[in-house]
Amino acid sequence: MNRRISSRLNMGHRALEFSRAHPVDSSGYITALKQLEERLARADQLAQEQARGTAEVRAATARKDELRRSIRRSQLVHIAGVAGRAAKEVPELVQKFDLPRIPFRSLAFRAAARTMVDEARQQKELLVKHGLVEDMLQALGQSLDEYDQVVERGAEGRRIHIGAAANLEAVSDEVVQIVRGLDGYNRFRFTAEPDLLAAWSAASNVIGPPRTGTPSETAPQAGQTKPAA
Repeated sequence: MNRRISSRLNMGHRALEFSRAHPVDSSGYITALKQLEERLARADQLAQEQARGTAEVRAATARKDELRRSIRRSQLVHIAGVAGRAAKEVPELVQKFDLPRIPFRSLAFRAAARTMVDEARQQKELLVKHGLVEDMLQALGQSLDEYDQVVERGAEGRRIHIGAAANLEAVSDEVVQIVRGLDGYNRFRFTAEPDLLAAWSAASNVIGPPRTGTPSETAPQAGQTKPAA
């Protein structure tokens, strides 16, 4: 969650807390508070989704890097080494199993490694004759299958994160709009009570209550975004 959205939602929570502490016997006012409460609850759910998406992306990235290192340093090394010996019989294997040419970037790595596995399966009889351990070839296929699954998990995590972020933006806009509606009424009803007016101004200010001093009646209105917003 970015700072702007966080500031807006924090303002919404302060405004809701203040309004609950100073209730009004009005169905319209009560409805507005109910809507504000619902939007804030929805924002909490979206924030959890966003955090879950971020965690999924990080976990997938870490596992993807781990798998790529393992594949390159063990399974592909074994197959490329065997292919190098088999190249005495089939010279073109040198190019087909050129390990240093395997790229590091995810999509290119997957494609190159898959191509090498397919070629090894086609040449399995020849490679076994030169020392290929068939279990290693099978393990490589399984590792690449897991790699594909991890890539998809990371992509799904990004989709969750992006979707939650967009919805959070929309919900935070609604929170500001609701508080602006409450602000007009509260400024009217607290005209003769400057202490409560100041407290409301501080609660409904997006940049938060001042650290020192007493807020004046010219404090930023509800939903107004100042430098920290």
